Formats: sequence, C-alpha cells, structure tokens
Amino acid sequence: MKPAKITEGGLLLRPWEPTDADAVHRACQDPDIQRWTTVPSPYLPEHAEGFVTEVAPAAWANGTGAPFAVCDASTGEVLGSCGLVSINQTLRTGEVGYWTAPWARGRAVAVVATRAVARWAFREHGLRRLIWQAEVGNHASRLVALRAGFRVDGELRLAQPHPRGTADGWIGSLLPSDLAGLSELSDADGDGNGGGAPEGTDGPAAPGSLAARRAAVFGRTQPVLFANAGDGEIRLRRPEARDLDAIVTACRDPETVRWTTVPDPYQRSDAEFYAHEHATGRWTRGQGAVFVIADPDDNFAGTLELRLSAGDPGMADVGYLVAPHARGRGYCSRALAAASAWAFASLGLWRIEWRAHLGNDASRRAAEKAGFTMEGVARQGIPHRGTRVDVWVGALLSSDDNAYREAG
Repeated sequence: MKPAKITEGGLLLRPWEPTDADAVHRACQDPDIQRWTTVPSPYLPEHAEGFVTEVAPAAWANGTGAPFAVCDASTGEVLGSCGLVSINQTLRTGEVGYWTAPWARGRAVAVVATRAVARWAFREHGLRRLIWQAEVGNHASRLVALRAGFRVDGELRLAQPHPRGTADGWIGSLLPSDLAGLSELSDADGDGNGGGAPEGTDGPAAPGSLAARRAAVFGRTQPVLFANAGDGEIRLRRPEARDLDAIVTACRDPETVRWTTVPDPYQRSDAEFYAHEHATGRWTRGQGAVFVIADPDDNFAGTLELRLSAGDPGMADVGYLVAPHARGRGYCSRALAAASAWAFASLGLWRIEWRAHLGNDASRRAAEKAGFTMEGVARQGIPHRGTRVDVWVGALLSSDDNAYREAG
C-alpha cells in the first residue's frame, strides 16, 4: 500500500517519520495511553524508535495497516496517532485505532482524524467496513467512535486483554453509508480543531449531549457519596473485600430472602461475584452504580443499586436492602435521597422508579421519606422465585420539589 497524506479539519495525517520518535515517546508516557492501548509499559525510547522506523513503515509496505501520525496542519506538531491497525484484503475491511497526545486533548483530534481515515479508506481503497474495538470501560474511546459515526454493536471477548484490564471489549462498525450524513470537518474558525463543522455533525454523542456527559462520569472512578443520618454521617461507596462477610449475613436474613431476589441459599461466592464482578461491571459498562451503604464507622449497613434503563436514557430504577443490625436508623432513606440527587445531577436522569412487593412496608417508608411518590400497583409486576407478584410502583422526578431534600 502506498503511503498517503490526508488534510482535513486543520489536521495533517501523514506516515510516521524517524524524527517523530521523541514525540511518540513523550506521548506514550501518559497513564491513559498505557492503560487502554497495547503499547509496552514502561514505554522506553527504543519502543518509540522501533515503531516509527520499523513497525509503521512495514505495515505500509506489507499492506497490513495504514498508521498515520496526526499533526497540526499549520505547525506540524504531532498531536496523536490514527489509522488502520489491520486490513483484511479478502473481506475489504479494516480496524481503526487511535490515541491522542495529552497536550492535544479537548480539540476533537481523534474524531476528525478517524473520520478522515474512514473517508480515505472507503474512497481510495474500496474498503466496505471499518471495525472499532476497545476494552469495556474505555469511555473516551467509545465516545470518539460514536462521534466518528460508528455504530457500537455489542461486546466480544478480547483476543489480547490488557494485563491490568478486563477480558471483554466493545465492538463497533462503520459502513460508507454511515458517513453520508457527516460532512467533512472544516476549520472555519481557524482554531485547528474542526470547530467550523456543520451543526449536528456529531449527532447524539455531540459535546454536551447525554452520551458525552455519561462518558465523563463513567470514565472516572465511582464517587463516594455522603448523607447525614441521626447518629452521624453515612457514606455510599463501592463494595470492598472487607464487606463480603457482612453481605453474606445480610443476604441470608429471612426478611431479605422474602422481599428480594438474592440467591437462596446465599453463598460467599455469591457475595464475591456481586462485589467484584457485578458491581464493577455495571459501572464499567456505564449501566449504573452499585453502592454499599456504610454506617458512620464505615462498616457495611446495606446496599443500594441504581440501574439505568436500556430503552429510555432518562430513566433508571433503584433497589436496596438494609442489614438487620442497621434497620430503623434512617440510613436507607438518606442513602436513597443522596443517590437520587447525584443521579439527577450527574447522569441527567428525569425519573427514578422504585418497585417493591405489596406488604414490604419498610421499603415503602424509606422510598417515601426520600421523596418518592407512590403511583399505584402493578399487578404481577415482577417475577419472584418462580412466580409473579403484585408490586407498588413509585417514582422520583428531577423536577419534584423535594427531590433533593435529603441529599447531603
């Protein structure tokens, strides 16, 4: 494959050159690049030298890839990397990969470059599909892919998992027709970041959109929330290994078994899965948050889970349980109010829904104290241990006057 140059949106994409080694080495010291890509760690000068003088030229010469240095078109400064990391000539498909240097972030560099590479690959080389892959949890890369026009289709198990990551990846695809509604990003305002692009170019993942907002939230560590209780300050935090025994005890309690869907009998392996896989996976995938309700001494007092709706981006539902020794202290209502306030403010929700079996008066009291309004009964509304049961339904809206009254 003949090396090429592309100019678009204030960027110049060109083949890597030996003089780029210092910039590559400097960029790849970034913890995020080392965490989410396959570059060696620690990244040494010889790694950068080998990439720009051997690996990248060989990919062009053999037709197995098309790696571009992404540079500022005016100054020539290296801003990142983008290109085809693999090409299947038989199927006429390729896989795109990219990273942005720390000093160039916030300028839409990866989005502009990815679209430019895609147009070049479809137009000049007749490729019929591009693939994007990233480890589950790499929300920044996912947001770039969405803005570039990729349809994120699902998950797959990674062939080469990161040693400090998970074994699962997101996968997306881009067809020539997907680019039809995306104009080439111009640089009408002269800032070198494509800011003159037509309105709506970035679609539903545009800056300021709900997708962008949630990518920023879930791309960080799950926060610790605080609320004032009668006997001190409680916190909502991620489950930890020290909580496992207490989780097992709480989930073997007859009242917990009666009103929730925890496994019965509840084993320590269930607690380990809940704390280490279920809770981590929900946050990493951007599907919601699992919190431990911790008492003023930071000991386990219960759990609270917020689950985002897959079908309605403005909705979520909530579930919780309180350990027997912590009941009657008001922890749950205050935790529920604090979690709801955080979800409205950070995740852009409009409605949080609560459901509980008819007769679960303790759960209802906690929801009402947190500001939830009871809306009625859903007959046979949820499955429960082989049957279906009637449930109360309540909700808290972001517009409710008392939505934040317990948040602390």
